[in-house]
Amino acid sequence: MTDPADTRDQADEARVAATARAFRARSRRVRLLRRILPVAIIVLAGGTVSWIVLRSVMSDVERKAGTSREVRLDSAMFHGQDAEGRSFMIGARSAVRDPETGQFRLIGPALKLNLGGRKVTTLTADGGSYNEAAKTVTIGPNVRISDGGSGFVLVTPEAVVNTATGVVTGSKGVEGSGPLGTISASSYAIYEQGERVVFSGAGDNKIHGTINAGGSSR
Repeated sequence: MTDPADTRDQADEARVAATARAFRARSRRVRLLRRILPVAIIVLAGGTVSWIVLRSVMSDVERKAGTSREVRLDSAMFHGQDAEGRSFMIGARSAVRDPETGQFRLIGPALKLNLGGRKVTTLTADGGSYNEAAKTVTIGPNVRISDGGSGFVLVTPEAVVNTATGVVTGSKGVEGSGPLGTISASSYAIYEQGERVVFSGAGDNKIHGTINAGGSSR
């Protein structure tokens, strides 16, 4: 016959052994985690830094790739003819072609209209753009238009040249001066590549001018 006390002792020993095993298992897990966690932290931190560096490199590469697609021309020069067969030339200190739009950004543009004609009209400005597809050149600010035939000079903030027709227009005001006198208007249009100029006034901005006769102004 089994002694109840022995049975209790065996049960207690079994519980103690099970508790000890569980404790040793937890201790092993704790020691393992103590080894793994620092390594994991280092790996995660390194991965974050690497991703930031990678994104920076990728952004720099993308930026340089976009820049490299630009076409830059120093001392650029474009030649063409309008619908009437009159030649024109678009020059600039430099021109940069936008890869997205195909337009040229002009720095220090200088245009000459009616090349080989009776009189050549010259336009200069600080900057501008050339849209070859739309056949337009927009220049400004500080536009200066010189009529080689009459010696008349127009100063305006902006000029738009239609290279198909040779017509030059501007609607931001204009002032002109020459041997015959002076004029100011709100807008202007130059036709036949400089052969004819029309001034217009709008609202309170009427056309004002003086005419020189015999060296005096009226």
